[in-house]
Amino acid sequence: MSQPAPSDSSEFTVITAVRGWRHLDLAGLWRAREVLQFLSWRDLKVRYKQTLLGVAWALVQPVAMSLVFVYVLARYAQVPTGPWPYFLHVFTGMLPWTFFSTAISSAGNSVVASERVVTKVYFPRLCIPFAAVLAGLVDFVLGFFLLALLLLGFGVAPSWTILMLPIVVGLLVLAAMGLGSLLAALMVAYRDIRFVMPFLIQLMLFATPSIYLQTQAPADSRGGLRLLDFHPLDGLISGFRASVLGGPFPWVGVLLGGSLSIALFYFGCLYFRRVEDDFADII
Repeated sequence: MSQPAPSDSSEFTVITAVRGWRHLDLAGLWRAREVLQFLSWRDLKVRYKQTLLGVAWALVQPVAMSLVFVYVLARYAQVPTGPWPYFLHVFTGMLPWTFFSTAISSAGNSVVASERVVTKVYFPRLCIPFAAVLAGLVDFVLGFFLLALLLLGFGVAPSWTILMLPIVVGLLVLAAMGLGSLLAALMVAYRDIRFVMPFLIQLMLFATPSIYLQTQAPADSRGGLRLLDFHPLDGLISGFRASVLGGPFPWVGVLLGGSLSIALFYFGCLYFRRVEDDFADII
């Protein structure tokens, strides 16, 4: 049976490959927001499917790591922590770090793990690593509720710096999306990146001393810059702690860290967009 020919008013969308560097197409991501929401929900369900403790794993990791640092550094190294109990000091650094490390690890593996979707359906590919990062925000929110209970138990009242919390968290999300997208694109072409990522994450943990040490005074109070001020994660974690616990806010560290995070987000997404057309062929 013959099919009727399409009328002149029919609309066709032709998808063609564009070589070289291209813009991020944030408008396309917004049009595909339902796909992003679905992929985030899928990643969240897969993460906790057939687990013994379920979403409690979101609390186990930062608490366990904080206890390890408390036992080793506070007991043997006598690390100064400032006006707060050392466990509270470490936990306020470990919570954003756990989100960041889990997000970049999940995002880095996300495209390879979505092989069947990538090779059969077209949608903005950036949705895949972005969804992995957004799924990690659920764990972060659960951990923040525990942090709120700890603050209440230790009698720490919020100050005006709590207003900076959404900005600091937003910059952490951008940094995770940028690095996660970069790692996801690299892993498609170089599968040994999966072996490099755990080492990279472990190295970044110890290279971020604001998690477990009381760093020096902010640069703007000393009239100069530190090398750590150019470490985006160190400045943002210090900003997160200052937002929650109060005290002097590390403006220079957050501004520099935030600027580097935005640059990392832009570069990681641009590189992902540059090579995404080859994913279906080599994945």
